[in-house]
Amino acid sequence: MGGGGEGPLFETKGGKGRFWYKLYACSVFVGTCLIWVYRAIHIPKLGEEGRWIWLALFGAELWFGFYWVLNQSVRWNPVYRHTFKERLSQRYQDKLPNVDVFVCTADPMIEPPAMVINTVLSVMAYEYSPEKLSVYLSDDAGSELTFHALLEASRFAKSWIPFCKKFKVEPRSPAAYFKEECIGPKDGLQAAEWEKTKSLYTEMENRINDVVKFGKVSENIRQQHRGFLEWNRATTSQDHQAILHILIDGRDKNAIDDEGFTLPTLVYMAREKRPYRHHNFKAGAMNSLLRVSSEISNGAVILNVDCDMYSNNSETVKDALCFFMDEEKGHEIAYVQLPQLFNNITKNDIYGSSLALGFKVDFHGLDGYGGPPYVGSGCFHRRDSLCGKQFNETCKAAIQVKDWNMEASVSTLEERAKSFITCTYEDNTEWGKEMGLKYGCPVEDVITGLAIQCRGWKSIYFNPSRAGFLGVAPVTLAQTLVQHKRWSEGDFQIFLSKYCPFLYGKRKLKLGLQMGYNIYCLWAPCSFPTLYYVIIPSFTLLHGISLFPKVSDIWFVPFSYVITATTIFSLWEALSIGYTMKQWWNEQRMYLFKRLASYSFAFIDTILKHLGLNKSTFIITAKVADDEVSKRYEQEIMEFGSPSPMFTILATLAMLNLVCLIGGTKRLVLDEGIGLLGPMLLQFVLCGSVVLVNMPVYQAMFFRNDAGRMPTSITLTSVALAMLAYIVPEQYFRFPRISQ
Repeated sequence: MGGGGEGPLFETKGGKGRFWYKLYACSVFVGTCLIWVYRAIHIPKLGEEGRWIWLALFGAELWFGFYWVLNQSVRWNPVYRHTFKERLSQRYQDKLPNVDVFVCTADPMIEPPAMVINTVLSVMAYEYSPEKLSVYLSDDAGSELTFHALLEASRFAKSWIPFCKKFKVEPRSPAAYFKEECIGPKDGLQAAEWEKTKSLYTEMENRINDVVKFGKVSENIRQQHRGFLEWNRATTSQDHQAILHILIDGRDKNAIDDEGFTLPTLVYMAREKRPYRHHNFKAGAMNSLLRVSSEISNGAVILNVDCDMYSNNSETVKDALCFFMDEEKGHEIAYVQLPQLFNNITKNDIYGSSLALGFKVDFHGLDGYGGPPYVGSGCFHRRDSLCGKQFNETCKAAIQVKDWNMEASVSTLEERAKSFITCTYEDNTEWGKEMGLKYGCPVEDVITGLAIQCRGWKSIYFNPSRAGFLGVAPVTLAQTLVQHKRWSEGDFQIFLSKYCPFLYGKRKLKLGLQMGYNIYCLWAPCSFPTLYYVIIPSFTLLHGISLFPKVSDIWFVPFSYVITATTIFSLWEALSIGYTMKQWWNEQRMYLFKRLASYSFAFIDTILKHLGLNKSTFIITAKVADDEVSKRYEQEIMEFGSPSPMFTILATLAMLNLVCLIGGTKRLVLDEGIGLLGPMLLQFVLCGSVVLVNMPVYQAMFFRNDAGRMPTSITLTSVALAMLAYIVPEQYFRFPRISQ
């Protein structure tokens, strides 16, 4: 619990029902150990048929057991936080620090400017002193389309911010608010202002979208601001000078809204790009923002959000400050991470995109061991810790309220700040190494958070009752799989580097937190044990070869108990955090799909990178989809459409298991009879489960005619490969039969 003379600014409570959970976990661990014992004492002798198949199965089960143990670390000691914002206001009032908000965008075609400025407007409208609030937009595409949109937003903010504060509007993204309040309020005064503000927003949105459709800014618009002089015909997203403009100067007494109140500072930044220089993706943009903001507003606290993650709670800044400003514990805290939640999740979350188990279960458990990872958006940082400061005795002073640069003119500030975002500025410096976000990893956020914690700082996970931020989740299967490939590839790179949590975190992090980090760092290696378990038990079922104990055998008990207990617990856990039954089933499907497709490619690409045969890339997840794709997503119809190697893997394994289940059932019914069920029951269960999980794949292959169906080439390829499992071994191979 935090503390202070007048009561704490936040409190911490432990999870309930831990005794029963720990009893369950211990029983499953005993069952898992018995499975290992069974495999060990039944290993075929050297030279016997099936030895290598048995050993590989044993290896897969050892991995599953080890990985299950890692997962228990985040369920062993969860904690939950609650803030007291009224105490913060009473105690500090005018002594609250400056807050700088960083919004990052990279491509106006994938991340539409209209969406970007909705995020910007939502954070500009926080319930926080505007004199202490500055918003910075990093445009890594260096696009005049985005600059034009931000210029429009700076004008609309004069109406939008006072409207929000006057009527306590939530959420404060105009698009989200007007979508939720589509009919409008019934109160006369508010209704009139609602109509006026909505009309202003619609006009602004149309102007922005018209410019985007045209692909460039007209000469008439160019004359409205000197900033457009930065763009010419030679300017491209990968080749342009440093661009920086302060669109609203919070120091200027004339920078006021329609009600006469000061507006927050608003800054546009596009760091210099040249084709011959590597720019380090989002990490490079964030580090540029750190330097630019230190020259202009120098906020002691920094919030960074992705351009699609609008503020859904205007009090979030005060919530975060309750942790930083707490007299007893605040000095230890480097960052406060909020969950990444989404406003476009379907009822049953067909792609498992809500990440609800992670944010409602895992992160609370990680918080119990010193804090969650930094996950790139919705995170409040202490500037000093993000810039590389080591936690020590000097950090025990309260967070500093830093003054603005009040003397320099806007043009002077712009020129100084531009010098910090040139291609050469970071040469021979510690930026990207010991200062700012770290370079060289696809998950720059996770590795940066890990380094901060290893410097002695703690982090906080805060999940408020009203979501702090809402974003856009992927709406196709391909987007989801590619996103998880990037995440798992980056996390695995961390594991193979000097930053491996078990090594880098030794004596710096609690064991539970090291284990928690490795849940994600070891996503990629989970692919091959899963592939083995999806293929071999089904393959041997087809040929009547048993790999598990008979139902009548005492060794059948640990297998059946572990499978049943973990399945029931998984279902209970999902239902307890608000899942529907179908949502839980969809989560299981995506859990399998990610392991088979995303993680396997991530593993291979990571190994190739370490061998010098591949380079890291950063793929931006699309934030828009055409109408037909969106319609199928809302109807929860799985999207395939375009050919992909990942779809080939999924379709082939789905067909293989279907062929094996049909072949095994034929053997059971027509050939060997019910006696086959005793030694083959677990293989029937495994194969049947894989077939059930893949029902949407079969539908996409054989029963759908829409544009989102499985490509015909993939369907033909997968059917041909699956039939080989039935034909080739019987004709050409003497397949080993495992002795029990």
